[in-house]
Amino acid sequence: MNIGIDIRCLMEKNRTGVAEYTFGFLNSLFEKDSKNQYYLFYNSNKDVSKNIPKWGQENVHFIQKKYPNKLLNFFVWLRMIKLDKLTEKKLDYWFSPNLNFTNLSKKVKHIQTVHDLSFEIMPECFTNKQRLWHWFLKPKSQCKRANIILTPSENTKRDIISKYKMESKKVEVLYPAVSSHIKQNTVSNNLDLPEKYLLYLGTLEPRKNVLSIIEAYKNFELRTLNFELILAGSRGWKNKKVLEQIENTPGVRYIGYVVEEDKLGLYQNASLFVYPSLYEGFGLPVLEAMVSGVPVITSNRSSLPEVVGTSAYLVNPYNVDEIEKGMKLLLPDQDLRTKIIEKQKNQAEKFTWDKTTEEFLNLL
Repeated sequence: MNIGIDIRCLMEKNRTGVAEYTFGFLNSLFEKDSKNQYYLFYNSNKDVSKNIPKWGQENVHFIQKKYPNKLLNFFVWLRMIKLDKLTEKKLDYWFSPNLNFTNLSKKVKHIQTVHDLSFEIMPECFTNKQRLWHWFLKPKSQCKRANIILTPSENTKRDIISKYKMESKKVEVLYPAVSSHIKQNTVSNNLDLPEKYLLYLGTLEPRKNVLSIIEAYKNFELRTLNFELILAGSRGWKNKKVLEQIENTPGVRYIGYVVEEDKLGLYQNASLFVYPSLYEGFGLPVLEAMVSGVPVITSNRSSLPEVVGTSAYLVNPYNVDEIEKGMKLLLPDQDLRTKIIEKQKNQAEKFTWDKTTEEFLNLL
């Protein structure tokens, strides 16, 4: 079969969650499948070749177009351009690893991944520009036109069925996993980390609830125990209040985006990983922390209990006292921390790219 894959999310130098998902998924898929032909489509009038992964399998082909992105999106939105036609191949399937402007020929079957419906459920966490972007994307219409919808969790599947009135049989859950780099035995030397610290890794945006982490840290006064709070990740949007709190709170440090090679060291040297997100389609940083062997405090909302099972410390993300209580309970009790780490590693073994890509090929 000829399968087109939209890899426009891999054009940026710094990979966020969707790009990490796409890279890990495709890396495993191409290792497993040497029979189907894959045509990887991306478009940019700038040179982004350094950012595109270098897959060298004989059945993997790159299709690069150099239109201005806004112009391409506009004509795709008007349904004047069919993306499969740009590959100049007769395709059987088109796989979209995330929502993007997409229009295809009727005979091409479309597999659409929807990571979450945060833009529907929590629109207040998005800027006006982002809301406008999603309005133009028309996610509900795209889901209706798709032949198969993939989600990273049962929670997201339920959201899609409920919000978009989709048939259950059309929506398939394929769990993500962690990329191979997080399993490598390397330790970061580039971050100038303190001896003892709590860690948050993710985008600085309202949905991630970073202000509550800082507030719980201030209440617990971990500074007296020589613990710092390290915040890592891209700046995201609506982050002014977070940056102000970081600036005004002793012991809190923001280290920015962390390259993939440094992630394992950042996780492993942490005493605690705190991720009280208000809503997640899956929550990949939580799984990365579990694999890396650091105790996790996370939310009892959306998909996160599905990811951690009974292995992590769950809190109401709107209750700062609960987050603080988790810090007080876990940090001084080494026996409890050891038990949690062991349970987390067992839970994390349920999520593998090998299993996910096998299920994907079975769908085809």
